[in-house]
Amino acid sequence: MSKQGYISSKKSQRSKQNEIPVKDHVSLVERMKPVNFTSYMGQKHVIGPNTVLRNFLEIGEIPSMILWGPPGCGKKSLVNIIIQLTKEKFQDKTHIVKLVATTCGVGEVKTAVKTAENLLKFGHRTIVFMDNIHRFNKLQQDIFLPHIEAGTFILIGATIENPSYSLNSALLSRCRIFSLSKLSTKDIIEILKKSIHCMDGRIHNLQNSDNVSKFIIHSDTLEWLAEICDGNAQVALSGLEFAIRAKNLSYDKTPTIGLEDIKQGLIHIYMQADNKNEQTHHLYSALHKSICAGKPNASLYWLARIMAAKEDPVDIARRLIRISSEDIGLADPDALGLAVDTLSACQMIGMPESDVMLGQCVIYLTKAPKSRLIYNALKAAQKVINETKESQPDV
Repeated sequence: MSKQGYISSKKSQRSKQNEIPVKDHVSLVERMKPVNFTSYMGQKHVIGPNTVLRNFLEIGEIPSMILWGPPGCGKKSLVNIIIQLTKEKFQDKTHIVKLVATTCGVGEVKTAVKTAENLLKFGHRTIVFMDNIHRFNKLQQDIFLPHIEAGTFILIGATIENPSYSLNSALLSRCRIFSLSKLSTKDIIEILKKSIHCMDGRIHNLQNSDNVSKFIIHSDTLEWLAEICDGNAQVALSGLEFAIRAKNLSYDKTPTIGLEDIKQGLIHIYMQADNKNEQTHHLYSALHKSICAGKPNASLYWLARIMAAKEDPVDIARRLIRISSEDIGLADPDALGLAVDTLSACQMIGMPESDVMLGQCVIYLTKAPKSRLIYNALKAAQKVINETKESQPDV
């Protein structure tokens, strides 16, 4: 073999060494989900030895429960462990239904109920996991009550909002509430160490050098990331993954993940979140302008785009109330009443059933006569108050 051929072969081996395997297209957050108590980090007060939930799970009893905690604290990971334990103990006799309240309605729950009732006849039990359960309004939440009482299925809900305010009292009385805490910096560091090992990397100052590591990261950088993510394991893992994927493009040597790489990874994550918020703002703005211009087709299109972005229907209705007062006003006083009624209806039945009511309100506002008389007059009065340097007259 020629010298040039040898060099090319060596570079090729180095390239393969640094390439991310096909399985790594699954996000790091998904790959690091624990499957047992040993791999689960934090929440010892909920899932530690001799705790109520741990004792229930070890004997195979799963109560209906609500897991309440901040983002990235391990709610879904705990549900994953519960599912794995259930499958091990009961094998094929447990059916799992995973739902997300932001993308489903009462209809999906009714379908799950029918399936659970049929399986129950054959001695199979069903676990319904409802993520973001607080996004179901209190009337929608009533769908769970009779089936929890009858033992048709076991409900596990996850929420970032205080259940005392976001869930109705009847549902709370039938479920155990487990409050999860924000993860500590030590917990985040342990999670990051496991993820680095999972991706065939090594930590400088903590491990001996070897020739098969795909990347190197300094322990100081790891600690900084663990502290800055504020107990959110998802942010920590996503920031690390982005930094590694971006750095892994260099094949001439084992890349080193530094502090700047991690910062860029976090910036990318927060920019994505900001872009999403900015995009939503633009969608609302387009809806507002279409209504003011009297364009019904355009108004319906932008409403559909907003609903496709999974915006809360109550938030959409609030914006329509503002439009009805700001741009229609006294030209059609009934517009405000319709918008308020639409908000009440959205609170009552939620999505996806409230989509037609939002559409009806949008079309009414679009075709209504427009007047900004009250809005302009109020702005003029505020301008006088704000620009007057002298004291305001007495009442």
